[in-house]
Amino acid sequence: MVAINAYRMDGLGNDFIIIDRRENFIEIKKNKIIELGNRANIGFDQIIFIEKQREDSYPITIYNSDGGEVSACGNGARCVAYLLSENLNTKKIQIKTNNRLLNAKIVGDFQVELEMGKPLFGSEEIPLSKKINPSNVVLDINDQKFSEGFCVNVGNPHIIFFDKNYLKHDLRVIGPKIENHDLFPEKTNVTFANVIDKKNIEVKVWERGAGLTKACGTAACATAVASFSKNLTERKVQIAFDQGSLKIEYNKDKNIFMTGPVSKINKLSISI
Repeated sequence: MVAINAYRMDGLGNDFIIIDRRENFIEIKKNKIIELGNRANIGFDQIIFIEKQREDSYPITIYNSDGGEVSACGNGARCVAYLLSENLNTKKIQIKTNNRLLNAKIVGDFQVELEMGKPLFGSEEIPLSKKINPSNVVLDINDQKFSEGFCVNVGNPHIIFFDKNYLKHDLRVIGPKIENHDLFPEKTNVTFANVIDKKNIEVKVWERGAGLTKACGTAACATAVASFSKNLTERKVQIAFDQGSLKIEYNKDKNIFMTGPVSKINKLSISI
C-alpha cells in the first residue's frame, strides 16, 4: 500500500476528498473508491481529482462514492476553487468538468460564487428515455403516483417535486427507485422541495450514486430553475439544507450562479 496526500472539505455537509494530481498522476481503482467512500472507512459523497492545468482552466474528475464517474458537482467545484485559490493566491479560478467550464470567484471568507452555465431542458439533453414534457413528469413508484415532476440538466440530470409536505417522503426508500427509473437512462438526482415564499425554498436530496446527502449544489441550482420556471419564486432564491443555505440566481441570460460557504481545508493521508 502507498500513502498519498489528500484534502477533506465540505459545502454545507456535502463532503469530499480532493486529490491534487497536477504534478503526479495518482490512479485509484473503482473498488478502492467504493471502499474509501464507505462511512465505516474514510467516507465521502464524492472524490475529486484536480488534473493538470489546460490553458486557463483546471480540469477536475469526479467520482461518486459508488465508484461511478459523474460530470458535475457544484459544491465540490466550489471547494476545489477555494483550495486552488489558496494555493495560487488568486480570487478567480476556472474549473473544467467533463461538459462545462465553471467560473469561480472568492467573494468572502470561505464564500465561493460559481457560475454554473445554462440549464438544459430537452429530452435528449437531460436525458430522458422518451420525449415528454419535462416540466410535468408523472412517475408511479410503489403504487404511489408522483406528479408534476420537473426534469432539467444543470451539468447532471435532476428531477424536482414540489410538495408542502416534502418531509413525509422517505428518500431512503423512494430515492433509489426514482434514481433508477426507466425514464432516466443515465439515472437522476432526486429532490423534494417546499417553497416557503418567493425567495426561499427548503429541500431534501437523494444524489445519484451517493444517496441521501446533507446538501447538493446542482440540486439547489436545478430547484431554483424549476421553481422560477413554474412561477413559484423569483430569479434569486435561497435554497435551505440541514446545515445552511445556498444563494442561487437564475439570471435573465439564463445563466445560473451559486454562492455559499465552504469548510476549512483539512489535510489527510490515504492508503491506496
